[in-house]
Amino acid sequence: MSEDKERALQTFRALVESADRKFGRVRDVEAYGGGTSRQQQQQQHAFQKVFKAYTRLWKYQQENRSKLVECGLRRWEIGEIASRIGQLYFGQYTRTSECRFLVEAYVFYEAILSRRYFQGSEPNVKDLGVRSKELRFYARFLLVSVILNRTEMVNHLLERFGALVEDCKSTFRETNFKEWKQVVQEINRFTKVDKGFNFRPMRYCATFDTHRASLPYVARFHAKRVKFAELTLDMYRMIQCLEWEPSGTFYQKHTFKPKENGDTIDHSGASGIIDMNLTADMTDPNIPPNPRKATLYRPSVTHVIAVMATICEELPPDSVVLVYLSASGNAGLNNVSQVENSGGSSKSSRHKVPSQTNHGQNSGLSETQNNGKRERGYYDNYLWFGPKGNSGTNNLYPGDLIPFTRKPLFLIIDSDNSHAFKAGFKYVLEVGIDRKLDTVLHGAERGETAALFLSPLRPIFKNPSDVNSNNGSQFTFFLTCPLSAFCQMIGVFPNEADTDVYNEAENIIANAFTEWEIILCSSTTMDLVWAQVISDPFLRRLILRFIFCRSVISFFCPPEESEQYLPICLPHLPTSVAPSSEAVRSAIVQLALHFDVADSFHFTET
Repeated sequence: MSEDKERALQTFRALVESADRKFGRVRDVEAYGGGTSRQQQQQQHAFQKVFKAYTRLWKYQQENRSKLVECGLRRWEIGEIASRIGQLYFGQYTRTSECRFLVEAYVFYEAILSRRYFQGSEPNVKDLGVRSKELRFYARFLLVSVILNRTEMVNHLLERFGALVEDCKSTFRETNFKEWKQVVQEINRFTKVDKGFNFRPMRYCATFDTHRASLPYVARFHAKRVKFAELTLDMYRMIQCLEWEPSGTFYQKHTFKPKENGDTIDHSGASGIIDMNLTADMTDPNIPPNPRKATLYRPSVTHVIAVMATICEELPPDSVVLVYLSASGNAGLNNVSQVENSGGSSKSSRHKVPSQTNHGQNSGLSETQNNGKRERGYYDNYLWFGPKGNSGTNNLYPGDLIPFTRKPLFLIIDSDNSHAFKAGFKYVLEVGIDRKLDTVLHGAERGETAALFLSPLRPIFKNPSDVNSNNGSQFTFFLTCPLSAFCQMIGVFPNEADTDVYNEAENIIANAFTEWEIILCSSTTMDLVWAQVISDPFLRRLILRFIFCRSVISFFCPPEESEQYLPICLPHLPTSVAPSSEAVRSAIVQLALHFDVADSFHFTET
């Protein structure tokens, strides 16, 4: 080996070690709740340093590729560098919600796949460490592709990923690949659960979601910016719902075309340059930045509160915090009528907390008697965040969120115990003297009245046995894909032959939303809480979809059982958009007639 080549190899190894050390410091840093403002600034500085380190490393291997290959550099090492860069970009996307970072991650992952960095003629198939890196690469690339709605790529990756897991099982017989097999199964379920239900983008699309006739009415409201913290099919849908869909030619999705033998084109030359054209395709200068989001999967209660505190601390004065909580009501036996949530975040059903818990002992009874009837007490009203058991440390009580109402708060609760957040009772806390303590959120705010969307206590379907139990929450489905949720509820499953039927149904809903939007924005009785948020396009769309969800279910469910099936909003929206109003009722009647299911609804003359 010549001195020049040896020097190049030593420099490369030193750059790899330096970048890996910096990567290790930031890999597990959480998006929010990461400490004081100074600590967060230090974390951001660390991210900048690790990006700089990998940029330098990537550029060096590009410029010295031939020397490094002659010195024994393997293709999987280049793939690992690109994979780390993709991982960093995805981390930045989760922290900022800026789509450009998500696209950059896709670009690097796609380059790894197309150039087969983890494959080739090298003896990688016998190296368990390299195969593990390849498995992690596929899992991460799948996640990015799902979020970007790259359906063709997702299908291709799933096929390759599954084949790789099976190959690893046969090659490394002494190693247990049970967890990887489970990952494959989960991704397959996730991608197939609502296949055929996506008629239009879930992201906010100016073409479909901007109702031009109502724009002059919306313009009179003061604009608010939105942040979002939420707690995984439901989570995926809500993330999509709170991002902009790039306009123009991007709406015509790029088609991923593998070669006939199933492989992608192999760029095995010396060049390490990554094509950035995709970034140009995904960068739309005509749309605003996405709202920033923090997504938490099965967090502790203290973590949720810490994240919300951090967000509120960083919030500009003219902003609103949107919080979406998807959690079970109580710990205990399953409620068989509750359709479970997907992605491992199951909506267990409600149960009573045993009265012998510490909370019950400290506060007296957790229930009281009134004329022989049981009244729910403070500790019956919570969302349950724990994996098992009934410890109070896993319970989020409505009162826990009261401190965050010092600023505008839009709260969406999707739970079988969502009504815990309704106003209605007070709890007597015995601390020397009797003192009343507000235990519900609505009516107990500190400064700003919170806007609340509360899910039904249970879902309703025409044919429950035909509904996939992994399809996520019905309420969240209505808020993110209203027509899809409607079709699922009435037992209509779309196919390609019915495209015109569903396009016309979308037009019926769009026309209804336009009319409802004008009614809302012209109303003189709308509560100030809704007037403060209705100028934001994301929140306005959620409000319109809530009206649709409430009205559809109100006509579909048995009138005598409406209390458990209907969602609730607080404060109340104007009666001009109530289910019984002509503008709302006529739209639902039209949609039911369009699908020839009017006999499944309880339409009555008013």
